[in-house]
Amino acid sequence: MDVRTADTADEAAVLATLTLAFATDPVTRYWWPQASDYAHWWPKVVLAQGEPGFAQETVFVTPGFEGAAIWLAPGVEADPARMAALDMPGTEDEERIAQALRQAMAQYHPSTPHWYLWTLGVDPRLQGRGVGSTLLRHALARIDAEGAPAYLEASNPALIPLYERHGFEVVGRIEVEDVPPLTPMFRTARS
Repeated sequence: MDVRTADTADEAAVLATLTLAFATDPVTRYWWPQASDYAHWWPKVVLAQGEPGFAQETVFVTPGFEGAAIWLAPGVEADPARMAALDMPGTEDEERIAQALRQAMAQYHPSTPHWYLWTLGVDPRLQGRGVGSTLLRHALARIDAEGAPAYLEASNPALIPLYERHGFEVVGRIEVEDVPPLTPMFRTARS
């Protein structure tokens, strides 16, 4: 299976794939347990957070959009103003929890230059068939050629073995109140 770089013309297809892929993700659905809220807000969040990946040409897809991965290159970050501009509804308690989660995530996020896998998702009907591994191999070949490390937070514990097979190691556990845990994972630079 081939992998190619997505461009802005592919945004709708990438959003559709990632919306299908994360429909049962524990952390994502914690924030939007109602299907209609999830279907409305998740694509907007993906676009707000993933826009730098499209701009930097670090969004990778399979030919039929069976899977998609949004990476942020060293020194590239999502613009917090884009998320704030979404003006998502939420209670004060939800905002407090979200802020605590962001702070906990920041404690594990490497301070040295690294590639950040913001999200990787595969159409549920094709999960477990190597699409995720194909996307990872493609990006990691580039990352390894640069001699750079990589980092991610696994939001689904079932996917930890996938990332471990590709050289990522668990570096902690992020737990905030009743939010399902995130697992920060780091992959050292390869040459």
